[in-house]
Amino acid sequence: MNVSTPQQVDVAIIGAGTAGLAAYRAAARETDRVLLIEGGHYGTTCARVGCMPSKLLIAAADAAHHVEQAHRFGIEAPRQAPVIGRKVMARVRSERDRFVGFVTRSVEEIPERHRMRGHARFIDANTLDVDGRRIQARTVVIATGSRPRVPAMFEPLGDRAVINDDVFNWEDLPRAVAVFGPGVVGLELGQAFHRLGVRVRMFGTGGFIGPLTDPQVKAEAARLFNEELSLDPDARVHAVRRTDHGIEVVFDDARGNRQEERFDLALVAVGRVPNVDRLGLDHTGLELDRRGVPRYDTRTLRCGETSIFIAGDANADVPVLHEASDEGQIAGTNAVRYPNVQPFDRRSSLGIVFSDPQIAMTGETWGAVKDRDPIVGRVSFENQGRSRVIGRNRGLLHVYADRETGRFLGAELVGPSAEHLGHLLAWAHQQRLTIAAMLAMPFYHPVIEEGLRTALRDASSQLGTAQAA
Repeated sequence: MNVSTPQQVDVAIIGAGTAGLAAYRAAARETDRVLLIEGGHYGTTCARVGCMPSKLLIAAADAAHHVEQAHRFGIEAPRQAPVIGRKVMARVRSERDRFVGFVTRSVEEIPERHRMRGHARFIDANTLDVDGRRIQARTVVIATGSRPRVPAMFEPLGDRAVINDDVFNWEDLPRAVAVFGPGVVGLELGQAFHRLGVRVRMFGTGGFIGPLTDPQVKAEAARLFNEELSLDPDARVHAVRRTDHGIEVVFDDARGNRQEERFDLALVAVGRVPNVDRLGLDHTGLELDRRGVPRYDTRTLRCGETSIFIAGDANADVPVLHEASDEGQIAGTNAVRYPNVQPFDRRSSLGIVFSDPQIAMTGETWGAVKDRDPIVGRVSFENQGRSRVIGRNRGLLHVYADRETGRFLGAELVGPSAEHLGHLLAWAHQQRLTIAAMLAMPFYHPVIEEGLRTALRDASSQLGTAQAA
């Protein structure tokens, strides 16, 4: 095909990740003139370098940790579990490749006329150039994902600075890693490395711990993680430099004393950058925000008043798989039905960090509700029955409720089984339940969910006082 005879399609989708595939499926149900364009590897971020391989590494780390902690239950076991790094990483790579294979095969089952390999750039709002091939599209869905951000200070480290994408190709574990950024990726991988026998020190900025916004829950998380490894949420790092055998970090410790420590590698986990900077968006007339992301409607995924839609990590809104899939579905549906664009209801927010203890946030965060003077129901898991039985009695849960109506607004927690508690709370939030309605639900005994009931009872008692006043 030459430039003078562009291929005509109804919907062009840039990116074959989670959001792009969902957009394709939605559009292909209503038109045969749909094109899925991918410039990189098939296999989603989740399967290749995100959700699944990280959980494989965490599973190995947890297995080692359980061996080390067996003495707490009167079971004689080695205090230092023998970790064979090459075998750990071999399983991670093997299972990772299996997950990627599933996704790759699903993409390859898409009819060839609906697929194109190459890097797309906008010529104008309805015309794409894909490595010299011209595509004329009635609508376009941007689903190009994101990539790890690597600040300039790490560039002199060369291959001694790694990102999570690199980790899952390792053949063995390093001896020591400096982790920069205790966000979701940094916490999960950093703690996993530590439990697999790697010496780890974690450096943060601004006091952030994962996605938490509640100061008390955040402080409890920092305290708990520091019982196991060195984590400074607001570190003063003076220098990071490459050495003959690794890297050296110059920093102030918790007492303000200058320290120098050497590591094999620096894991840079300080956030992600939407992959929109190489799309030629300046040719589209779109209004961009300070990050270069098109401004869009979160319920329609439409960019301004144009025929361009954006979904998944590319819009830098809620970078988790189920949200990317939902957004792809919305964007693909609205793109194929354009100009009949409809708003869609969005699910309640749910975020989980698979650390130990886990972190979960659902509904509205403390940062979003604090100015509305909400009721805060609290529970510490230190003396929660089932949590003590299984030796996981660490953590803090805060639930937020509207002072006037008693409606559940959201929650933040660090604690045992937070992935499951988070789901219960997300369902309650999406159903717009009150604290009273949640307490009317069954709670078995003895289960960790009884800790949630304690927090709800605390909120209920405060609501009773507030409403009686």
